[in-house]
Formats: sequence, structure tokens, C-alpha cells
Amino acid sequence: MNGVFFIRHAETDMAGTFCGHSNPPVNVRGREQIQKLISALIGEDIKCVFTSDLERAVSTAGTLADALAVPCVTKRNLREINFGNWEGLTWQRIQELDKAYAHRWAEAYPKLPAPNGESFADFQTRVIAEVTEILNSSDRRQAAVVTHGGVMRVVLQVMCGLPENEAWELTKPYCSFFKYPRGVTP
Repeated sequence: MNGVFFIRHAETDMAGTFCGHSNPPVNVRGREQIQKLISALIGEDIKCVFTSDLERAVSTAGTLADALAVPCVTKRNLREINFGNWEGLTWQRIQELDKAYAHRWAEAYPKLPAPNGESFADFQTRVIAEVTEILNSSDRRQAAVVTHGGVMRVVLQVMCGLPENEAWELTKPYCSFFKYPRGVTP
């Protein structure tokens, strides 16, 4: 591949919660973010868009793919980490429900999963395998991957060598993006 744009999905009404595998639609502000994303990427030679199968990513990716007149391919393994019992909860609510476990989780992160959630090791393995498959595909054209903040942080830390705090800052904004390999700026 000539390069891959990794893009965080647009905003939903669950912003500020542990959204993970929850499946909310993009909200009004999110639709505005998608239009700005399209404006930023319209001149790029993107030939295919890959996306997580969760609605917020599918909406973002589908609108981008339509604007670029390219195919959109859904990949379940591009999903965010599953937060189990914490899906849809704010950190404040999590602490109210089980302050001791919340404290242990924060201290041990990423080694301790949310209750009934996906382990970080499994999540990271899933993400790296899927991204590696996309990067090694026989299609040597430029692509975009619409996914989630956690997925993007794994790519930035494991594949690009960025420290956790820098990866976090780069992926906080909805519809933020970077081009892989790093150092190639859009």
C-alpha cells in the first residue's frame, strides 16, 4: 500500500462514556465533523475505505466512501475494545458502582480488563492482525481505515512507536486522522 489514513469515527450522543462495542449512531455534530473530514481528504488518492462494523464508524466511512466514489469494506476486527459491564457508563458512574475495582483497573491499566470485558492483550492482538492484513493486502493503492480511538492508539504505539500520552492526544478529537507510515503528512 502507498499509505493508509487512520480515521476516528464521528461523534455520537454517547461521547464521554465507555462506548466500546455499544452501537450508537452519529449525532448532528458528528455529521458536521464528517463533512469537514471529507473536505480535508477529498484531494487524497484514496481508493478504498475499510471500516469497523459499528454504526458510528460505518456512517463515517460510508459518507466518506460515497464522497470519494470508492468501495467501503466492513471489518469486524476494527472494533473498539469491549468494555463489558462498563459499556455506556461514565467514569463517575463506574466509580459509584465499584470504586475499589475502578481504582484497581486504573492502577493496572492496560493489564486488568473491565468486568466481563475484553482483555487489552486480546484487543491489541486482534487490532494488529487486522491492520497487518490490510497493510499487506495485494491491493497496493492508498486506503482509509475508519475506526475507533483505541484502535488508532494501538497502531500509533505498537506500529509507530509513539508514547501513550502522544497517541492519546492525537486520537482524542472525533474525525481526527493520521497517515501511516507516520512522517507522511496529509
